Amino acid sequence: MTPEHTRDGESRSGVTPGTSGCARPGPCPTRRGVLLGVSLAGLGGALAGCSTTAVPYGANEAGAVPGAQGQGSMATSGTMSSPGGGGMQASLSPTHSPPGSPAKKGAKAAGTVLGAASDIPVGGGKIYATAKVVVTQPARGQYKAFSAICTHVGCTMSEVANGTIDCPCHGGQFKITNGAVVAGPPPSPLPARLVKVVNGQVVLL
Repeated sequence: MTPEHTRDGESRSGVTPGTSGCARPGPCPTRRGVLLGVSLAGLGGALAGCSTTAVPYGANEAGAVPGAQGQGSMATSGTMSSPGGGGMQASLSPTHSPPGSPAKKGAKAAGTVLGAASDIPVGGGKIYATAKVVVTQPARGQYKAFSAICTHVGCTMSEVANGTIDCPCHGGQFKITNGAVVAGPPPSPLPARLVKVVNGQVVLL
């Protein structure tokens, strides 16, 4: 028989005989519940300490790679870093010259070189039979060129004198300034040709 005062004391304190000695009012936590609570608290702390920042391969706890200094996601010099310290160089220098670059000084002009410009006298001219062209210099530094084939029957000019280009066949004569007919049977002036003086040479274009 349990004395009455002992039962009353147990009912007031909420302690049930045979338990693990929990003295708090209400249900007592079990050992499994306590362990589960501790585990969840530790997991929450671990997750709170984790970082989502990408860490390079071989980095230490501080997130830095030993022996690598000043590496970033992209350097200002145009080098892109990669895991392990390697890099990919991005070169922006042009490999070709832009169109429209000036030609080298002293470059030869396209065409046929007839001879030295100094060979053509002022007020006269010179006949280049191989090229079938006659070049005159009516005034200093002014060069004119015409076909050396007469427009009458196709004879080649033989002389430049007294301001005219002369044909030996039928006495045809042409002006050194524009190739116009001065005398003889030629029906039309001499066709003009295009020449240019390059580095002291007369070039037929």
